[in-house]
Amino acid sequence: MISELDLLAEKINGLVTLTQTLKQENASLKAQAESLRQEKQQLLERMETARQKVAAIIERLPAETGGDAA
Repeated sequence: MISELDLLAEKINGLVTLTQTLKQENASLKAQAESLRQEKQQLLERMETARQKVAAIIERLPAETGGDAA
């Protein structure tokens, strides 16, 4: 009977340890996901800025004339 209780106690301790490990891993993954979300947002903003700059440059180019096509 006592050995059964000891075995049960070991299993419970193992589950407690596993739960703590998984909680830490989960918190780490949540932080990593948030960091990646912020990085993605920054990259999207940079892409939009670049797109606007390219569009402005294209607008300033002289219009093509049908004469001397390469």
